[in-house]
Amino acid sequence: MNESAILAALLRTDLRYFVWKCFQTILPRGRYDRNWHIDAMIYQLLQVRDGQISRLLINVPPRSLKTICVSVAYVAWLLGHDPTRRIIVVSYSNELAAELHRQFRMVIDAGWFRDLFPAMRAAKDTGTELVTTAGGCRYAGSLSTVAGRGADLIVVDDPLKYEEAMSEVARKRAIDDFQAIIPRLNDKKRGAIVVTMQRLHEDDLAGHLLREGNWCHLDLPAVAVEDSVIAIGRNKVVTRRVGDVLHPERESREVLERLKQEMGSLKFSAQYQQRPVPEEGNLIQRR
Repeated sequence: MNESAILAALLRTDLRYFVWKCFQTILPRGRYDRNWHIDAMIYQLLQVRDGQISRLLINVPPRSLKTICVSVAYVAWLLGHDPTRRIIVVSYSNELAAELHRQFRMVIDAGWFRDLFPAMRAAKDTGTELVTTAGGCRYAGSLSTVAGRGADLIVVDDPLKYEEAMSEVARKRAIDDFQAIIPRLNDKKRGAIVVTMQRLHEDDLAGHLLREGNWCHLDLPAVAVEDSVIAIGRNKVVTRRVGDVLHPERESREVLERLKQEMGSLKFSAQYQQRPVPEEGNLIQRR
């Protein structure tokens, strides 16, 4: 078997290599820095595909490859293997959803993808909904624009705009819109929902889901706040100790400390540490 055939086999069967190839396609001048946290996200996504997880929440810092990994590469890989799947990918705005859809098109239109998955072809694409020749689809929109559509998988990527995080009305609207899309699952028993986001407020959608329970939670703060063991594959784990940096080659402790000073500790605690602080602070309140 030559090198091209080996690479094609890896891309077809190993989501880790497929994510790398998607990154190169979308950001040809970017540098792909592989790290164990990407393997951790992929391992959880594969369990969703296999039906072992039906509700997955991923909290990671900004620029951790979550969007390319989940909303673009994973969805393209699933449809490549099964173009009859129906998938909804939503975000806080139609503009962001359209951009993710554009990146998805970059992947499935690439020659290497077409060679890997010849059965996956677009019958039509409106810019927000791509329908395959096999009857599957990928619909892109905001949380409030999925009425009348059904899906086998729903992906929610950044459901709340950063600028609106302090608005109780906006947070409640995001939660209400999310609850309204749950009935969109075609199969309530086997259908799956993946929510991926950075924390913005203690009462954001992630906070609501964690209080609700029954969600598999992949929690990856930029700096570990407790000792933890994180699965990155079958029988493969990474052990994090308090103070361990998530991706030191890309964002060192010094870089994170500078970010904390520039952003302020409250914003850093939410977006990078996934530990939003209550608006009144952590001090004991005296009435």
